[in-house]
Amino acid sequence: MKWGVIGTGNMGSVLIDAWLTSGVIEQDDLWIHNRTLSRAFDIADQYPSLHVSTTAEKVVKQSDIIFICVKPLQVIPLLEQIHKYLRPEQCIVSITSPISVEELNDTVPCQTARIIPSITNRALQGATLLTFPEDIQPTMKAYLIQSCKLFSVPVEIDESITRVSSDIVSCGPAFLSYLIQTFVQAANEYAHLDKERGMIFAEQMIVGFGKLIEEGHYSLKSLQEKVTVKGGVTGEGLKVLEKEVGDLFHHIYEATHTKYSHDRKEVEQQVTKS
Repeated sequence: MKWGVIGTGNMGSVLIDAWLTSGVIEQDDLWIHNRTLSRAFDIADQYPSLHVSTTAEKVVKQSDIIFICVKPLQVIPLLEQIHKYLRPEQCIVSITSPISVEELNDTVPCQTARIIPSITNRALQGATLLTFPEDIQPTMKAYLIQSCKLFSVPVEIDESITRVSSDIVSCGPAFLSYLIQTFVQAANEYAHLDKERGMIFAEQMIVGFGKLIEEGHYSLKSLQEKVTVKGGVTGEGLKVLEKEVGDLFHHIYEATHTKYSHDRKEVEQQVTKS
């Protein structure tokens, strides 16, 4: 099959890298477009056999599966723009949470799906979150799931848990990166640890941490228990975390869901007008 990507920003480019690195598709079977064409041509510099299209419509004409990787409030207008070029056997795949697969189905005359990626997919790791409408063809559904297995762990989810799942899978790397940078900054301020050296320590800790989980040596819970020696310094640090973290992550979920609700209302207005 020939694949297309409309929108080659952060997540669009991550998906392209993941697909071509893992062998999901060949470069010659990929058509891409970005509103700022120079970004698409930057990707073509790395993968010279893929095709850069000057318009979104050209991507649609050439592709069997079209990934829509633009901002949430740009999705419905884009789908309306390309509507007359879509064919029933094609599949539109959205990567954004505020638009349901039912709304996608109501907007386009072809099959639809939602696949929410993670930046960890660039390393052929991490999960992808998949949601399908009831009327998707079984062969298309199986093809998308199998393709995702080549660069991620695909997990099919219900609409009701989309946002909170995406907070962990997709936003989680940014949240944890911020926390770890804060961890290192505190070491610099408290004990004058050089920040560059602290970042090396932290990054290597994360790599090793991931390997321990990946290779099945520990779960998150058993790893914590293994490091925590009774009466030791780790236990004292955990006591502070238990006290200070409190409702931090509840507040994070509240903030992301507030933004999600705002986007949902605007999407609903777009769908109603269309």
